[in-house]
Amino acid sequence: MPSITFVLPDGTEKSVEADPGANLMRTALAADIASIVAECGGAAMCATCHVYVDEPYAALFPPVGEVEDEMLDSAAEGRSTASRLSCQLTMPDRNITLRIPASQQ
Repeated sequence: MPSITFVLPDGTEKSVEADPGANLMRTALAADIASIVAECGGAAMCATCHVYVDEPYAALFPPVGEVEDEMLDSAAEGRSTASRLSCQLTMPDRNITLRIPASQQ
């Protein structure tokens, strides 16, 4: 089973197994990744599940959609080219690493 390595704001890493196709935000919540707040429950309305998906992992996900793009503009932590909302991403069939921003609110 593939895993997600969450790199927390303090540099600590936590790895969590996830089934391919699993929602990344829900997986983070189930694993008690405290830095993922997910206030809207995955409706892409709050940007509190913001993550950074760096290469080579970014190519594993579809492009940013219009709603996600708008919400990322309101993310508490600075937006970058690696910014994504974890509620809009599903687990690929290989290991990935996600960096968590210092602030979600």
